[in-house]
Amino acid sequence: MRSNIELRRAASLLLVAFLIVAASLSAALPAVAADYPSRPLRLLVPFPPGGGVDLLARLLGSRLGEALGQQVVVDNRAGGGGVIATDTAAKAPADGYTMLLGFIGPLAISPTISKLPYDPVRDFTALDPLASSYHIVVINPSLPARSVKEFIALAKSQPGKLNYASSGSGTNLHLAGELFKMVVGINIVHVPYKGAGPAASAVLSGESQLFFGSITSSMPFVRANRLVALAVTSPARSPLAPACRANARSARRTRSSVASRSSR
Repeated sequence: MRSNIELRRAASLLLVAFLIVAASLSAALPAVAADYPSRPLRLLVPFPPGGGVDLLARLLGSRLGEALGQQVVVDNRAGGGGVIATDTAAKAPADGYTMLLGFIGPLAISPTISKLPYDPVRDFTALDPLASSYHIVVINPSLPARSVKEFIALAKSQPGKLNYASSGSGTNLHLAGELFKMVVGINIVHVPYKGAGPAASAVLSGESQLFFGSITSSMPFVRANRLVALAVTSPARSPLAPACRANARSARRTRSSVASRSSR
């Protein structure tokens, strides 16, 4: 229940920001913006359906559509750790009809480690910070571990044999996994997927063993005994996963941020 309230609050905040931007455009360009929006808008999402970001995007699209009187089409463009969707938004016409549900990976992490076809500062107009979240550490139930301590012992007993799934190279979930490896001193192999949904599916099937996932989207599988929750990365126990221990040290380093941006 609390997660739904927080998602709705985030959607409402962005709706207010979007309407303020639209009002300023109308004042500056009355002839152009008088009938804006006159056609459906597109909301680009850097991940496939099924993850926490996709859930937020669909809630946001619904609220924006109701307020603007136009359909908001959620366009999932997975791949490249979010770079594909972000580049698509950067190359879209600067007419206010394309929005991007951006996040830290392609807007802050990837630009520091590789050359990209877009400039995260020059090519976008930021609307508003939308949401921030912590992660839950989950594993496949076939593993003989039911705590972080037991998983660490298992990984140390067979270095390089276990792997962890992420939503793509250069994403926050990739860095969370690498930070975990570094802090606890284990050797597990990174396997990137095209989004959090496919990464979670890989752990569910046993193809991968560990995943730093969205608390909201992971908990139904934990309650169904299809995943085992080891800990949350928040500074205190999460009301969404009250049985999971919190990891305050990780909380300072692995929180994710989601923002909405529009192409200029």
